[in-house]
Amino acid sequence: MVPIYEKPGAVKVRPAAPGDLDAVLAIRNHAIEHSTALWTETKQTPAEGAAWLAVHLDRGSALVAEAGGEVAGFAVYAPWRELEGFRHTVEDSVYVREDRHGLGVGSALLAGLISSARRAGHHTVIADIEAGNVASVRLHERFGFEHVGTVREAGIKFGRWLDLTIMRLPLT
Repeated sequence: MVPIYEKPGAVKVRPAAPGDLDAVLAIRNHAIEHSTALWTETKQTPAEGAAWLAVHLDRGSALVAEAGGEVAGFAVYAPWRELEGFRHTVEDSVYVREDRHGLGVGSALLAGLISSARRAGHHTVIADIEAGNVASVRLHERFGFEHVGTVREAGIKFGRWLDLTIMRLPLT
């Protein structure tokens, strides 16, 4: 596959493929178990993960980052809301394998995802981020996302209330 983004000698971002499922599912389930990035405590089964990834593959909205010949992270965008009035607004999700944090994988994925969403004709990208996830907030700020607001105690995980920071990036 032709890379969407490539940082020489480091990270290559390309469209995800069905064969990436195991790596993507491992990263996603690790985030479910150990972080507040996904507000669920229920890991995805292989069948659920395959169905979830298939939707993104059909839409062309899933990317993976490779580093050292291995999947180091993945990113997807999806409709922000299901009503037709929101059809030009998407929400991004970027996940980096635990042992690959701080190596530019998230930046490479977000750059590729923004380019992909723009090419697909979307107007706005929304980032819904757990307010305590400073690294994700800073990543989005570096790409020009603006802070729209914070919803206090919007969700709960690990027995504590979580605040949701909302950021946006206009694509046009």
